[in-house]
Amino acid sequence: MKDYVLDANAILRYFGVNEGLGVEKVRDLFEQAERSKARLFMSVVNMGEVFYVLLKHVGEERALQYIHALQHAVTTIEADATGAMEAAMLKHRHKIGHADSFAAALALRSKATLVSADPSFEKVGRPLKWLRLPKYDPKGR
Repeated sequence: MKDYVLDANAILRYFGVNEGLGVEKVRDLFEQAERSKARLFMSVVNMGEVFYVLLKHVGEERALQYIHALQHAVTTIEADATGAMEAAMLKHRHKIGHADSFAAALALRSKATLVSADPSFEKVGRPLKWLRLPKYDPKGR
């Protein structure tokens, strides 16, 4: 069974909030998880990021429904002191975003494949296994 850590943009594509290429890849991962062929994980920090974006785009009631559905399909990993220190080190060394550093730290710690379209993960380099989704292009190019 393969393990995946989902970044916020992967989840937002799955929910149709952040349209872009790669939606089928994310849907396939959720289907694999339903068939016990994969396990999906997400940092609670990234879940907060997803909730924030959902609040802006679909309102509180619908955002809570999405988060509830997400919690049934994805194992949410709490941020502890060790994880926060690992994330801070990645943020410092590679100059990646705060929430991104939690996703990368979780993927590295759990030896999972990170699923994201964010090109900043290239900075982390070889130890990070990465399923790269196509970058979001709002103009459709």
